[in-house]
Amino acid sequence: MTRLINPVIRGFAPDPSMVRVGEWYYVATSSFEWFPTIPIHRSRDLAHWEYAGHVRAAAPGGSLAGVPDSGGIWAPSLSWDGERFWVTYSIVRSVGTPYFDTDTYVCTSPTLGLADAGAPPSGPDGEWTAPRRVASHGFDPALFHEGGRLWLLNLQNDHRPDGRRFAGIVLTELDRDTLSPVGGTHLLLQQERLIEGPKLVRREDWYYLVLAEGGTGFEHGVRVARARELTGPYELDDRPLLTSRDDPSLPLQKAGHGELVRTPGGDWVLSHLTARPVGTPDGPRCPLGRETAIQAVTWDAEGWPRMRHGGWHPAVEVDVDADADADVSEARDVREEGEAPTNSAAPRSRPQLPDHTDPLGWPWSSLRTASDPSWADATTRPGWIRLRGQHGPESRWAHSLLAQRVTEHRAEAEVTVEASPRTFTQAAGLVLWYNTEAYLALDLTWAEPESEGQRGQQWRGEGRTVLSLVAREEFGTRQMAVVDVDPAGPLTLGVTVDGAQARFWYVRGGVRTSVGPPLDFTTLSDDYGSKLRFTGSMAGIHAVDLVDAAFSADFAGFRLTCR
Repeated sequence: MTRLINPVIRGFAPDPSMVRVGEWYYVATSSFEWFPTIPIHRSRDLAHWEYAGHVRAAAPGGSLAGVPDSGGIWAPSLSWDGERFWVTYSIVRSVGTPYFDTDTYVCTSPTLGLADAGAPPSGPDGEWTAPRRVASHGFDPALFHEGGRLWLLNLQNDHRPDGRRFAGIVLTELDRDTLSPVGGTHLLLQQERLIEGPKLVRREDWYYLVLAEGGTGFEHGVRVARARELTGPYELDDRPLLTSRDDPSLPLQKAGHGELVRTPGGDWVLSHLTARPVGTPDGPRCPLGRETAIQAVTWDAEGWPRMRHGGWHPAVEVDVDADADADVSEARDVREEGEAPTNSAAPRSRPQLPDHTDPLGWPWSSLRTASDPSWADATTRPGWIRLRGQHGPESRWAHSLLAQRVTEHRAEAEVTVEASPRTFTQAAGLVLWYNTEAYLALDLTWAEPESEGQRGQQWRGEGRTVLSLVAREEFGTRQMAVVDVDPAGPLTLGVTVDGAQARFWYVRGGVRTSVGPPLDFTTLSDDYGSKLRFTGSMAGIHAVDLVDAAFSADFAGFRLTCR
């Protein structure tokens, strides 16, 4: 037995789709507007997870430019048919509208596309195929493999004025080679309470439909339905498999969006998303985003899945028998569960992992496009990252930003920056980021001589170098502090996060000096503001040049410590 501590993948890692192939468990998570697209983690014991790569080709054309905040790639579903991995996902191009404007794609890989961003694949076995579009009824697609046949599950979206945006779960058979529909589409289940995120698994004589229920917030949960025939009719279990909505005191909230997986020894586990809230005067908020957790599952006398520890609440500590060292040939045949059996094509040995010496590889992420040498350069000045400024931080097209996930409620980030801004249109610094309408930034920039208005001083070579602290919220940007600094030489910027509070500072001459008041870190969460939000807080570096994209800044020694 191994004891795991939830969340097992901490920080922004929502909508986990888990599959076991031989001795390895793999989890794919949503990436939304971020690159690398569809991060994949792996484990042999379900307790210790490592980044293993991403679906490199997921964004057609290599770009998600223009997608809205919390748009982009939603809820990928990872599967294995005995010969190759499959992933299906939707790119959502409208958020908060009745249409969603989704495009659903499928990619495949014989082993897994383990090449990191910016590096070529290790060989053809490491490549994902280019995305191929399939029927796009709605978001949250999944694939089900049985008897050499391929089925696509999806949420059905009804955009009409009197329609239901979550209008049930549908099933369409696809031709395995062309991915064209075979026959008609079947409506599997509808109910009044919101259901989405369908996954199918077969156990004994039943098909089990595992559903996300109640939305993605504090009402989230996992509900199960079952049928004797693949196309139904499906009956709902009379209780949730998993939820935390009835107990706000639980340390793991928002528990939902699950997938059932069987271990080599015949036990069952459930991967699901969860969140760890921080208390505020306005209620709980989850600035770390939605994270990945795992629960142990058993089956009751009537054949329904249940939490092994009883009830339906998520447990923080879970004992699992992952049988990581079991020989693949000795694993039970899982065809009765609706999966293809593992075979010699399964990657039993340790696959090649990405080269983590790449200074711009994981855990760095970038917005709406992969990091590119045209704006993010780690070779010109060894030991430094040079960012060339592009659009402002509220751009959905070309913001020069590199960021890493904040994974704990206590964290500290710092970086040394060297730059010479000559106008207010140039800036570079340290940022706590959620999206274009929620960020906190401490930037090295230019300002007019103190107490003077804008009169073109920058063109005469006048003015001063300052640190500018801003807080961007849904309804506007607030200037929190402006501090004069010596323009000569590098400057170290930092931020300390303690629960709901973030305090920025800088260091010069070995002295740490606070900048501005403490700021509300929880505004960087799904739970702040009036708009839909689905990602998580990040700490990173960025550069802006609104005039000619010629200004650049050098960064060294970035450090993010989460505890």
